[in-house]
Amino acid sequence: MGWILGIDTGGTYTDGVIIDPASKEIIAKSKALTTREDLTIGIRNCLANLGAAALKTLSMVSLSTTLATNTIVEGRGCEVGLIQVGSKPDGILPTEHVILTPGGHDIKGWPLEDLDLDLLREQLLSFEGKVEAVAVSGYLSIRNPEHELQVRALVQEVLQIPVVCAHELTTTLGLYERTVTAVLNARLLPVIAELIQSVKKVLAEYEINAPVMIVKGDGSLMGEQVAREKPIETILSGPASSIIGGTYLTPADNALIVDIGGTTTDIALVEEGIPRLTLEGAVVGGWFTRVHSAEINTYGLGGDSQIQMTKDRKLLVGPRRAIPLCYVATQYPYLERELLQYASKIENTSIIQSVDCFLAFPCQNRETLSPSELKLLDLLEAGPHSFYYLAEKMEIDPFLFSTESYLKKLINLGLIARVTLTPTDILHVRGTFTAWNDKTARLGCELLARKMGKSLDDFLEEASEKIIDNLCFTIIQSLQMYEGNSSNPLNNEQVMYYLNKALHPKENGLLHCRLHAGMPIIGIGAPAHAWLPQVAERLNTPLLVPEHAEVANAVGAAVGKIVVNVESMIRPESNFGGFVVYSSKGHQHFDEFEEAVDYAENEARKQAAREAEKAGASHFELMVKREDICVDINYSPDHPLFIECKIKATAIGTSAWS
Repeated sequence: MGWILGIDTGGTYTDGVIIDPASKEIIAKSKALTTREDLTIGIRNCLANLGAAALKTLSMVSLSTTLATNTIVEGRGCEVGLIQVGSKPDGILPTEHVILTPGGHDIKGWPLEDLDLDLLREQLLSFEGKVEAVAVSGYLSIRNPEHELQVRALVQEVLQIPVVCAHELTTTLGLYERTVTAVLNARLLPVIAELIQSVKKVLAEYEINAPVMIVKGDGSLMGEQVAREKPIETILSGPASSIIGGTYLTPADNALIVDIGGTTTDIALVEEGIPRLTLEGAVVGGWFTRVHSAEINTYGLGGDSQIQMTKDRKLLVGPRRAIPLCYVATQYPYLERELLQYASKIENTSIIQSVDCFLAFPCQNRETLSPSELKLLDLLEAGPHSFYYLAEKMEIDPFLFSTESYLKKLINLGLIARVTLTPTDILHVRGTFTAWNDKTARLGCELLARKMGKSLDDFLEEASEKIIDNLCFTIIQSLQMYEGNSSNPLNNEQVMYYLNKALHPKENGLLHCRLHAGMPIIGIGAPAHAWLPQVAERLNTPLLVPEHAEVANAVGAAVGKIVVNVESMIRPESNFGGFVVYSSKGHQHFDEFEEAVDYAENEARKQAAREAEKAGASHFELMVKREDICVDINYSPDHPLFIECKIKATAIGTSAWS
């Protein structure tokens, strides 16, 4: 049995681990910066840090990624045409190319209207040359998918491009959500395909022939073929891997996973060793989907969160992301001299972002940029510069420069990035973490401290307290949401009074408050050991920060299991008598209930086994659960009314290659 390589490409870092599945020992681990412009660079650097010797005996590679989530949030991906069969849902759809064609089914699976394939053949002409993939969503196709399947065959014949059917992605009701899921899945087809090819290219450079598995949003694994067909399943893949990794590295069955990354803090509830899943489906980029994923609360707070002074001289941490000053100064030491050169202006002017610097990224298309935007990019071409240096060279007053729309535009376009103080810089100055240039980080803190009229020690204490408070607030919000209360306590002045009393108890105070989290915290992510001990102390709960916490997401990718769920339903047939089985194969009528149950269970087992093998599993456990739903009726309390029977087959196994 060979070793397993787990890779996680996060928003800031690409992490890698090699695990021996026999001994469960972590053989090697590494971190490299994620290169958003080309993910393969970060992956290549990550593998190089693991060492060539550790890569020779791999039998499987498992990948988790934020690519699908980021693509949806940023509105990218290929152009998709949508064929709506029978009815168009209310609400905005993630594509402008929509065809409405007759057809669809009723709740019992009978056609509402015949499908007109001749009409559809003419309608498809409007898609030619405009779309790269097609999504098909039929009205109540989950009760009978025949129209979706016929439409798919015709589209493949006429347009010869990939086609996605909504009924193959979800079995739940909700025409709008099911349609959105199908369109987004189609949009992601070339994106995930390119990622898989890029990863395999890097693996080939190391002569690694092991198959590639992908982590789904619920933390389970799927094979390359399934990922290419259902890339929508990879949304929230990265955070889900962190949950699986956290539970693998610690013995606690019931805990709150707190993953502090570079860009965000992700919080998830684990009960009996299993992450809680969303009941309705994941919401990504404002789109409501029917994708099952771990229930994860994400907050804009991490090691790379921007620290700035507000107009009333208070510190604000996040939610915007910045590049740590200590990291950039390691590559460009002249930034320290530049900050010293403009120290008097930094201290004495009212500009909030006075210690900020800016770094440019390669720009392929400069034709649409204004002269001012081009000039700023030219100034940054050789390396980053400070805010006051750029204002001086742009020949503009610093205050006006801070409000210029082109500065914000270049940041939003991703052509330049803000370099400033972050929690990572605070850790460097305090000596907790010193991987990069702690001297420049200290200078930045001193300049901002003097601007606020504070000593360096007081500034570091206030910044640290702000970070710890924010982490406490995120955990409190998450626990509140897990109990079903979605209100934001931070917006309530009276609630905040009591929270601050609890988080900052004073011996001489008249009112004493105490918070207690009902379960331990499992801390993962590189900064976990630095911030979470104080957080756990204030929430009066145990803290577990396991060994290898900084690469828990990659561990989760490596140790995930293949999980396949297949569902069918049995309902009484009121018109003809007997019972109807609704499944992905359509609907079948049976005279006897037990006959219908036997058929539904056998078909669910077969399909779950087929899907598990397709996902890459050879050894799996197959379980079938049956739930009869009845309601009591007044006139016959001893004979409840049968409503429906739900059959769920679950296959859980490991990869055939591991």
